[in-house]
Amino acid sequence: MHVFDCFACAIHRMAPLCEYCRVPIIGQGVEVDGRGYCGAHCSRAEGRAGIIDRA
Repeated sequence: MHVFDCFACAIHRMAPLCEYCRVPIIGQGVEVDGRGYCGAHCSRAEGRAGIIDRA
């Protein structure tokens, strides 16, 4: 069990990290073959194809 003083602290500690650049994925990231990325650019940098950002 985790107890945090604020929601921002919980996000910082519990958010998954991008498999490529290691940034916390807060909000929407992308998942390819079970690996999470912060966006399509990081998935492509690691050689994963077929992911397109819509923003």
